[in-house]
This record gives sequence, structure tokens and C-alpha cells, in this order.
Amino acid sequence: MGNSSDDGTIRDVEETLFGDISGLIEQAQTRTAVAVNSDLVMLYWSVGRLVRSEVLGGERAEYGQAMVRRLAARLAERYGRGWSRSNLLRMIQFADHFPDVSIVATLSRQLGWSHFVEIIVLEDSDEREFYAAHAARERWSVRTLRERIASQLYVRTITGDDSDNQIMTADPESQAPDNAGSNILFRDPYVLDFLGLPGKHTESQLETAILDEIQRFLLELGVGFAFVERQKRMTVDGRDFRLDLLLYHITERCYVAVELKTRPLDPGDYGQMLLYLRWLDAHQRHPGDLAPVGLILCTDKGAEQVKLLGLDSGEIRAARYLTRDVREKLQARLDAMK
Repeated sequence: MGNSSDDGTIRDVEETLFGDISGLIEQAQTRTAVAVNSDLVMLYWSVGRLVRSEVLGGERAEYGQAMVRRLAARLAERYGRGWSRSNLLRMIQFADHFPDVSIVATLSRQLGWSHFVEIIVLEDSDEREFYAAHAARERWSVRTLRERIASQLYVRTITGDDSDNQIMTADPESQAPDNAGSNILFRDPYVLDFLGLPGKHTESQLETAILDEIQRFLLELGVGFAFVERQKRMTVDGRDFRLDLLLYHITERCYVAVELKTRPLDPGDYGQMLLYLRWLDAHQRHPGDLAPVGLILCTDKGAEQVKLLGLDSGEIRAARYLTRDVREKLQARLDAMK
């Protein structure tokens, strides 16, 4: 049996902690609606940190789980279901995974609590920081964040040939890549398994499938892309050329030319795309637009060819697309890197 003096001390700690948490909640409730999202995130982080330091550490660790359960019941009774035990545990996990208050404050201006709920369940700290940084920078909705996690964007990025240019951290001082005057984050590879294409398919089938699923395709490319035109005709010296897909990046204010290749990258693809970009710059670009950029989607690309042609940076990029049975392979590549 526990000592009555110890029990009294535990009750005193619990009462103090309940009062402290209640004070944090009530302070947040009185702030303006303009900052409500950021305040809520910071409130949950503060509560998580407080419970972690006062209850789940040190000499009182053995009483921690029982105290968390009792605190949650009392908080839920006073402030509603949002203070259930499961949510209180999420707050503790949140404070554990994001210990730097300055980073949390920066992210809270762009991400809501629902975003963090999706992120904190990820086991790898680098993966958590990756999704937090990208979700904040690209203004992802919670649904988009879920889709990015489900499509293993992090795994694809760190196992890609140009992963050094793609990794972002949650550090507010870190800078996104800035190539050829554009902050667009091109990835490699892109997972297009939602197109339902057979193993062998033509460029026409690929283009048609993309147009049928244009919304999902644009989401896979990233936030900010808008569809402009298919088979964009460009006349040069009396000869017609046709670009597969013409997109526009709304936030970066530039046209994005996309060529589809159902084969490995060929050196001639670079010259073809360069011609398209120069034509767009001369005939399509509007005042205030940045110079157009190009993306060559292909089934494979050679590392030396990409390096020699500069297709891992600059105005023209090359990236692979995958259509079937890719998620297990991506995970296997990640496991092999560890």
C-alpha cells in the first residue's frame, strides 16, 4: 500500500497541474479569432510539454499514466471532448517530436492541429520534419498531406537521384532550393499508379489517362500547378511542333512545359524541350511572368546523362514516372539505404 503522505503529494501535484493547464486553456480562449489556429497549436504544444515534464518524467513516472487519465477526464468535463485522454497523449507526443518552440511557432502560422495529428504518428524524425516543412511551404490541406504521406513522397525524395536538392527541414531558417529563378520543387520519381495504365502503354495512352485524372496528376506534381492546354502547337520556321502538356504555376507565375516519354531519357529530349521553352518565352510569356521551365517525364534516366545536360537543376528537369507496383519497391530502396 502506498504511503498516505505520498498519495497526498500526488494529489497536490495533480491539482496544481490541472490548475496550470486550465489557465493555459482559458488564456487561449480569450485571444482574438485571427490567431486562433496558431494559438490552438501552441496551446496543445504547451500542454504536452507541461504534462511531459511534470508527470511522465522523473520520480513520478510510475503515476504518470493514471494521472494523465484522470487529468483528461477532468479537462474533458470542463472544456469538452477535445480534451480526451487520446488527445492529451497526442499533445504529449507533439511536444516530444517538436521540442523547439521557435520551430513550432513558425509552423503554426501555416499548419493546423489536424496537420500535426497526421505528422506526429510518423516514426522517423526526418520524415516528420520533411512533411511539416513541405506542408507549410506549399500550403497543403490536411487531405493533401494525407495523400502525400500515402504516396510515400518522403521515400521517393530521399531515394531519388537529386535528393540533395529536395530535402527541406522544419527549421524556419532553412531555405528552399532556388534554381533558374524558380522555387518549384520538382521530384523524382512521380507515382502515377492512379492512372491504371498497363505495363506497356503509348504516349497517347499516358496523356489521355493524365487528362482523365488531371486533378490527381496536378496534386502529384505539387501545389500551385494549373492545367492550360494539351498538344500546344508551336510553329517554328513554318513547321508545327506540339508540346504534350502546358501548365502554369500560379504562385511562381511561370509556364511549365511537360513532355511525356514512355521510354528512357534521350539526349534529343533536351533540345526539343529547349526549343519549346524559347518559343514560350517569346510568344506565350506575359509581363510579370518568370521564364518558363520544362519537365521531361520518362521511364528512366541515366545519371551521367542527367549530370552532363544539367537536368538535375536549372530550367529543364528530367524525372521518372512510375505506374504500377511501386510502393513496395520504394520501401525496399529505403530499407537498403539504412
